[in-house]
Amino acid sequence: MKIRSLTINHPSEVIVKVVHEVLNLFKVEIVGKAGEADYAQLSVVNRPSGSEPPSVMTEVWLYALDGRCERLSFSSAGRTDELPRAAVHRTIKRNLYEFFRVRFGLPPAPWGILHGVRPTKIVHRWLRGGMTPDAAVQRLQEDYFCSAEKARLLAEVAVRQLPFLAHEDARTVGVYVGIPFCLSRCLYCSFPSHLLPGENTLRAFMDVLARDLAAAAEDVRTLGLTVGCIYIGGGTPTSLPDVFFAEMLKMVYNAFYGSSVREFTVEAGRPDSMSAAKITAMKAYRVTRVSVNPQSMQERTLERIGRHHTPSDIVRMVQDIRASMDVHINMDVILGLPGETAEDVRATMTAVTALRPDDITLHALALKRGSRLRLMMETEHVALPSDAETMCMSAAATAAVRAAGYHPYYLYRQGYMSGDLENVGYARPGAESIYNIRIMEERQTIIGIGGAAATKVIGVRSGRLHSAFHAKDLVTYLRDIDVYIEKRRALLRAEYEEEQH
Repeated sequence: MKIRSLTINHPSEVIVKVVHEVLNLFKVEIVGKAGEADYAQLSVVNRPSGSEPPSVMTEVWLYALDGRCERLSFSSAGRTDELPRAAVHRTIKRNLYEFFRVRFGLPPAPWGILHGVRPTKIVHRWLRGGMTPDAAVQRLQEDYFCSAEKARLLAEVAVRQLPFLAHEDARTVGVYVGIPFCLSRCLYCSFPSHLLPGENTLRAFMDVLARDLAAAAEDVRTLGLTVGCIYIGGGTPTSLPDVFFAEMLKMVYNAFYGSSVREFTVEAGRPDSMSAAKITAMKAYRVTRVSVNPQSMQERTLERIGRHHTPSDIVRMVQDIRASMDVHINMDVILGLPGETAEDVRATMTAVTALRPDDITLHALALKRGSRLRLMMETEHVALPSDAETMCMSAAATAAVRAAGYHPYYLYRQGYMSGDLENVGYARPGAESIYNIRIMEERQTIIGIGGAAATKVIGVRSGRLHSAFHAKDLVTYLRDIDVYIEKRRALLRAEYEEEQH
């Protein structure tokens, strides 16, 4: 077994990151009666006959250098509404987590053993089974050692999502269009994006994108699907020159726009990528949501992370969009950026909420392998705020959005997030993004088009998720587009064509 290298900002983070690694990697279990395992085994699973859930006893032996042995034992039982295999996996993790907590006397992690990307899925399953939100909060604390604060947040998000998930139609899909270009690469970024290439490469990309869009539109028509949401992301789609941007919007509009489309979102990202011509194009092609992502409103932070604009540029961008079109505006803020303090975040939130966006997403910085920041931390010893400071940032930002009348409506987590935090989208009532909810909960088919796009199909019979991915590498995407079109088409036909007949 090989454990990945860990980046530790503070000694207090060691236990959280070690437990995270062990819980992710640990797969050992022994099936049988208690006492039947030899000294080399860690967990014994008792599977009683009938409908009773399995129970798990985990024993850890610690040997000192002088030969003394310390033994610790922990037991947990599954639940009747869990699949046996899932119950075993959860209870082994629960026991191992308790061992680290008890043996080393350290405080609990906010999320306990709940390390999945989409933890609200668990709450939705319970709610569909008739559980009340209060009971779900209690269950999260008991089964997953989730803190009361995180458990209440999960339940609140899941309940707010219910109206958006209540009337799902298996034949209504979302469309994602990936524009994999940016004007510069931010310090923390690990997305598969490329610096904006020259005109010849851009023209080649646009020609391939046109084929990609046409093939997907043909599949939608042939299979009798309905498009409910369109999302153009990246990269930074507005990094395209004005003429190319307008051409791209026109192609997407002609391929998919219709009376069924409830949302049409464009990630505009940064002021240095915006222009009056692009705002005009978005208005002409009926874009309904625009994402403006300042990340911070502190000028020294923007310089540090490689953003070529100022806070005043962000203000002007929002004002220009609002003056030209009636549109929902989302703004993103990142907590835990290098050199920042909780006071910086408070100032950022004051500036952001003053602009009255419809939707504010609070991201916790996630250290990704593909980012320059991760490399610099290992080679240049760049310091990040401590977990304690990042948690103060989160408290300040959350207080600001709630005081301004925003409510949490979607949530997801990533590996190695500062402060063991989460990403949460807050919106004014009635301004929630349907696309964000459905893609995070994986409750709707998303057809992926463009560079690094993913197609995720919810099976109309089994309900299981099936995926197909376009190449992250631009050269490969341009060269092999026919291969990716056929993979996507085969996946869609397998799930929808047979179901039609």
